[in-house]
Amino acid sequence: MKSFWVLIGGVAALWLGMAAAWASPWAEVGDSQLRSDIQILANAGLVDDITSQWPLPWAGLVSELKDQVALAAQPAYVREAARRVLNAARAQMHRNTFKGWISNDFTNLPNVVRGFDGLGRNKAESQWAIEYMDSDTALRISVGAWSDFNGRTTHFDPDGSYIAQRIGGAVVYGGYISQWWGPGWISALSLSNNARPFPQVGIERISTEPFHTPLLSWLGPWQMQFLVGVLDDERIARNTVYNGLRFTFNPLPGLQIGIARTDEMCGTGHPCVPIAEYFEFTNQANHTNRTNDEGVIDLHYTNQTAGVPWEIYTQEMNEDSNPIIHSITSHLFGASVWMPVNRQAVRVTLEYTDTVPTVDIFSFGNVDHGAAYNNFQYVDGMRYRGRTLGFSLDSDSRLLSLQAAWSDSHDWSYELSLHHAAISNPNNTTGNVVTTAPVIVNLGEARVSIPFKPWHLDLAARIQDDQPRPDHGATGAFEARLTTTF
Repeated sequence: MKSFWVLIGGVAALWLGMAAAWASPWAEVGDSQLRSDIQILANAGLVDDITSQWPLPWAGLVSELKDQVALAAQPAYVREAARRVLNAARAQMHRNTFKGWISNDFTNLPNVVRGFDGLGRNKAESQWAIEYMDSDTALRISVGAWSDFNGRTTHFDPDGSYIAQRIGGAVVYGGYISQWWGPGWISALSLSNNARPFPQVGIERISTEPFHTPLLSWLGPWQMQFLVGVLDDERIARNTVYNGLRFTFNPLPGLQIGIARTDEMCGTGHPCVPIAEYFEFTNQANHTNRTNDEGVIDLHYTNQTAGVPWEIYTQEMNEDSNPIIHSITSHLFGASVWMPVNRQAVRVTLEYTDTVPTVDIFSFGNVDHGAAYNNFQYVDGMRYRGRTLGFSLDSDSRLLSLQAAWSDSHDWSYELSLHHAAISNPNNTTGNVVTTAPVIVNLGEARVSIPFKPWHLDLAARIQDDQPRPDHGATGAFEARLTTTF
């Protein structure tokens, strides 16, 4: 009981501190346990159910935990989730002080399936960062290096660097920031952390507070984000402009709807009239548009049965402008259940992703091979630095995943995953950046995340029965990431 009142005091103190000034930008992509805890709180009605659009601004999220009476009435696993969320917020909300961290990641073989909590993209990665936050501004300077030990020189990049400024009820930012748009835990179709973040500027709301006008109040809590970036890697259409707009709203208890649009425009060899091209929606044989567009809608519903939280979700990504007929649609379906065990909850997720697009939105069996992420005008496609901006297995691939994840009383977190991946397809003539030829890979992974201040250790072990081509055969991998803060 004493620890519970300490938690309540922490809620009150954090709420009072935030009432005076906003201090930190967001909860970032990459921590599945934190995301699971936030979803538990949303299922319990303690925070707004806007959980499919990452990063999540801390200020709007934590301020909703001010209802101490509602928290006191919750089961132990919900209170534990609230404690972990508040601890994470405190760790990232230091005002008027410098904070830094160093992270090193090593593996003999990076994971072919990259989910929300993906570790290294390469065999060796190191990153150094220092950040400063005051009441309205957040700044991080990050320098990273990575190598695959294949004879090439070490690469340097500024991943994770940003400057963010509060302006009214919004945060305006610029930098290299990972995004995750969608309800999936293993995959996001249009925008995920699979590729390295590209340089971008953007704006999003701080709070998810509903409209108060009769005309729009039915939307419920909502979030909107718009970003513009440059794909500055080595590509045929150099310096392609990329933009994304996402609107997520919660019109009914438990129901979350997300709508998004992403575009490629300008770049070498292409006319650059951004405003006119952005509002050009016609894409027919006799009048093709001059951009590469993707449209997304996702639905997420959460509820409880006999006190056990669960969710079902889907995401549909269209390559064409028509939302139903000749939509060229990739699909994602999933479901999760949180099973209370002692004072914790075990999340079990089943998820299926399919980027062999159906010609019409649900015309399964009538497909358009190779259309996902590819475009005849922008031949580099929706990719950056050799990786797809969305689904980690790229075009014409299917992935079935089963995942269990939980945390213990010491805040160690554990994760077990099984994946059945069909990467590319013999009918895919446009190619796949993951494999040079179609292959089926069955993969199992076990992970543990261990906090021991000021250190944090992530360990992963993987085994698989085959590999993306040109490699062949069964193999295993071990990965370790050590992070220290100062």
